[in-house]
Amino acid sequence: MTKVKICGITNKEDAFWASSLGADFIGLNFYKNSLRKVSVVNAKEIVSSLPKFTTPVAVFVDEDLEQVIKICKKVGINYVQLHGEETLEYSKELKIKYPELKIIKVIKIKPQFENQQNIESYINTIFSQLKQFSEVVDYFMFDTYIEGIPGGTGEKFDLNVVAQIKNLLQKESININFFVAGGLNIDNVEEVVKLLEPWCVDVCSGVERLPRRKDFEKMKVFIRKVKTL
Repeated sequence: MTKVKICGITNKEDAFWASSLGADFIGLNFYKNSLRKVSVVNAKEIVSSLPKFTTPVAVFVDEDLEQVIKICKKVGINYVQLHGEETLEYSKELKIKYPELKIIKVIKIKPQFENQQNIESYINTIFSQLKQFSEVVDYFMFDTYIEGIPGGTGEKFDLNVVAQIKNLLQKESININFFVAGGLNIDNVEEVVKLLEPWCVDVCSGVERLPRRKDFEKMKVFIRKVKTL
């Protein structure tokens, strides 16, 4: 069964309802320019209120490595989502310094391409990147590439690109658990799950009333649709 991550949680009430409705993960954003940024104090309060079956994930964008470790240890988080341009070397060093940390590396997929040749070249580039990172990170997340915006855009990417990447991985017997994000909502999540069969789907703006408040009904419908497929 596909898991669900509700990202951009900023308060204990939304965290409570997300977990009560069946979310497997919640995302806490520490990126300084995010509309959904949380403080260390706020994050610690949220994490301490979570039941054991809901796992918190710390989201960072090109953050200083030592700061990532410091925040995760202080808040009590063992999953980190690297949503920027973090290198393979960065990921290796993070694993060495904090071995128990589970790393989710975000791979951003362009929403459109000029022609088929560009698509094939792009797929090969992403595939090579995945193979390199797979030796270090624990999970991958496919999100939409929008220039100058790290994430949370509500924009979709070409699902067929990820489907082709997945086929290449299977042909080489490379087993990777991956998250799918990027413009997911209650209207399109079923299509995404059926086509890509991801290990987990990640939603943020698609279940919001406001950038810092989730919508209970949307979370309920989203989680139910995923869990009943």
